[in-house]
Amino acid sequence: MLINAQGLIFAAQRLDSDQPAWQMPQGGIDDGENPGKAALRELEEEISVTPDLVAPLAETRAWLTYDLPSEIVPRIWNGKYRGQKQRWFLMRYLGRDHQIDIATAHPEFSEWRWITADAMLAAIVPFKRAIYAQVIEEFSDWLA
Repeated sequence: MLINAQGLIFAAQRLDSDQPAWQMPQGGIDDGENPGKAALRELEEEISVTPDLVAPLAETRAWLTYDLPSEIVPRIWNGKYRGQKQRWFLMRYLGRDHQIDIATAHPEFSEWRWITADAMLAAIVPFKRAIYAQVIEEFSDWLA
């Protein structure tokens, strides 16, 4: 979770969705990679935010999991996985908005904005809402 100085959350619209599908940056952990380093790498890969532009604040106490709805399992990740196990990190964005660039080598998002926690919960796809609620609850002291 990336937040700005006002405690608003970075949210981006998925490029591969024809309906509203806003989410926070996230991604996989490479074999042998430290989860915190993976979070920093994903920020750079997905939104061009380099490690010097963030200040780590917190991480979830435990790994969090969610299952994909059965009807979309065949369409996501080639049907290989049925859900995810995630570790979430909270980072404060130290840069300026113009330094965020979603037009990356392998773009995932079509647009982005800063939003409140309530707006993030309303914008996320329903099957991820519970895990997002857990993340927001754990990081609530830092949020607007």
